Amino acid sequence: MNPTERKSPWRRIVRNAAGTALVIAALALWMPYFVRAFVCDQFVVPSESMLPTLIPGDRILVNKLIAGARIYRSFDFAEGAPLRSFRLPGLRKVRVNDVVVFNFPAGDTVLLENQAVTYYDVLRSYEESFGREEGRRQLNEKYTVISRPVDKRENYIKRCVALPGDSLAIRDGRVYVNGTAQEPIAGIQYTYLVQTSAPFSQYAIDNLGVTEYSGNGSSYYMSLTAEAARKVEALKNVISIRRYVYTPNDDVFPQWGDARWSQDNYGPIWIPKRGATVPLTTENLPLYRRIIEAYEGHELEVGDDGVIRIDGAPTTEYTFAMDYYWMMGDNRHNSADSRFWGFVPEDHIVGKASFVWLSLDANKRFPANIRWERIFKKVR
Repeated sequence: MNPTERKSPWRRIVRNAAGTALVIAALALWMPYFVRAFVCDQFVVPSESMLPTLIPGDRILVNKLIAGARIYRSFDFAEGAPLRSFRLPGLRKVRVNDVVVFNFPAGDTVLLENQAVTYYDVLRSYEESFGREEGRRQLNEKYTVISRPVDKRENYIKRCVALPGDSLAIRDGRVYVNGTAQEPIAGIQYTYLVQTSAPFSQYAIDNLGVTEYSGNGSSYYMSLTAEAARKVEALKNVISIRRYVYTPNDDVFPQWGDARWSQDNYGPIWIPKRGATVPLTTENLPLYRRIIEAYEGHELEVGDDGVIRIDGAPTTEYTFAMDYYWMMGDNRHNSADSRFWGFVPEDHIVGKASFVWLSLDANKRFPANIRWERIFKKVR
C-alpha cells in the first residue's frame, strides 16, 4: 500500500474531536435559547402591584411547561401583520390563584405617531368627544393604528382569580366566583384611611413595614394587609382607621361611558370560554368588542341603524374562538389589572411564576442590595 494512502489514526482522532467540539459548541450556543423558548424564562418584578407576595426587584423563574410554549408558524413582518402561532401541549391548565406572567392585553394596539400613550385611553377620549363610531373613525383618520405581535407586548404578572366560563363579581373588595366568595389571599393589601392625633414618625412607619403611604400628619392613606391594619389601629396616636372603598367610576373596564362599577364593587361579569356563544347587542358590545376585533381578528362595525356587523355580515350573536382569564394584583388598590383592561386571552399566557431565584433592592448598593431571605422563595 502506498504510504500516502494510509490514513493516520491521529488524523482521524483529531477530526472526530473537532467534530465533537463543534457539536458541543453548537449545543452550548443554542441551549439557552431552547430553554428560554420551551422550558422557563425569568421575569423581573417592576412594580408594587403584587405586594406583599412579590416586591420590586424580585427575579422570578417562569415555568413555560405549565401552559405550553408558543411556536410561531409564520413570520410575516409586514406592518401590522400578525405572527401566527400555536401552543405546545402544556402540563395543565391555568388554575385559580396561580400567579401568571402574560403579555399585556392593552398593548395589542398602538398609535404609530404617538406610542407614548395607550391607544385605548386616546380612543376613549375621542369617543367621549364625538361618539363611539365617529370617534373611532376620526382617530383612524388622524393616526396610523397598528397591532403588535403578542410576544412583542410588555409582560405583566398578576394572580388568576377567574377561569373561562366563570361568572365574577366584586363586592366591597371581596371576590365572588360563580356566587361563592373566594378565600382571602394571605397578605392581600388594600388602601386604608388613617386619622391620627399626632404624626407618625418614620421609625414607626418602618417598624410597621409600610412602604406605600401619603399623608399630612393627621390623615394618611396607607396600603396595608389586614394584620398591618390591626397593628396601626392599636397605636396610641391613631383616632380611627377604615378601609377605603372606591365609588363607581368610568376608569374600570369596559368604560361604559357612565359610572356603573368600581374597583371594589364590580360586575357581575362572565369570562368568555372557547366555543361558547353569547347574544350580541349594542348594550353588551363594550364587553366583547376588543375580543372580537383585537384578539380574534374580525372587522366589526355598528351601523346607524344599530345593526352589528362582523366581517360585513349582520349578526346578533358571537362564538368565542379562545379561552379568557381574569387577572388581579394582590395589592388591590394599586394594581393595573383586568378591572381596567378586561380579559386576558389564552394566547397571551407566558407561564406560571415558580419561585424567586434572586431579589435585589434598587435603593441599596452591592452586596447590601441582595435580599438573601427571598432567594428560592416559592411563589404562592
